[in-house]
Amino acid sequence: MTAKGVVNMAFDKASYDKYAYEPFAVTVDLAVLTIRDGALQVLLVERGQEPYAGHWALPGGFVEPDESAETAAGRELAEETGLSDVTGLHLEQLRTYSEPDRDPRMRVVSVAFTALLPDAPEPHAGSDAARASWLPYHADRPLAFDHDRILADAHERVGAKLEYSCLATAFCPPEFTLGELQQVYETVWGTPLDRPNFRRKVLATPGFVEPVPGGARLTGGRGKPAALYRAGQATALHPPLLRPSREGRPA
Repeated sequence: MTAKGVVNMAFDKASYDKYAYEPFAVTVDLAVLTIRDGALQVLLVERGQEPYAGHWALPGGFVEPDESAETAAGRELAEETGLSDVTGLHLEQLRTYSEPDRDPRMRVVSVAFTALLPDAPEPHAGSDAARASWLPYHADRPLAFDHDRILADAHERVGAKLEYSCLATAFCPPEFTLGELQQVYETVWGTPLDRPNFRRKVLATPGFVEPVPGGARLTGGRGKPAALYRAGQATALHPPLLRPSREGRPA
């Protein structure tokens, strides 16, 4: 018996029939979001091969035999963005998509991830893509496979998490103004927010942001430079910062 009271029995791998069930592939798909030119944008690739040749799709690929889904997602994210190090980026598992007919080639189960980039570089198309591009997020844009559903789910997940977590700072550079943070909320939620009320709520939330000592940035116009902040140590918002449509008044 082991320390946990479980018998450690040897497994005869040679006697197991691995062909007893029909094989299927596992892929990762990435909904990579950023804010560019004041708009929420998503990284899309134009497929260079069938199926869906010439159609826009989310970046991703097959999970290699020696990889976990998380490792494959990090590898694909680095390949498509051209970034040598993606360890500091926000990358989280969204959900698993396993409809039997989602891929015409064979049974393919996809583990989807959402990634947020604060300063998106120009993308690099993978070996099976004709090109890669940052495009404005549109809920009605048709994508290959079931990628439009994955993207919509990712957008809803991110929008919801902005209400009760500090995820918005993942869209921001290391040092940012409260105006830039507000733009994240307005861009993802698609609605304007009341500036004084937003500022009051952010600064009243312990650990959400912290001021950069002596930091300020000119933001245009003739006003004084705006104070710079960085992400604080908190991960959750208490109380939550609700969307105007959910609380019935401006945030």
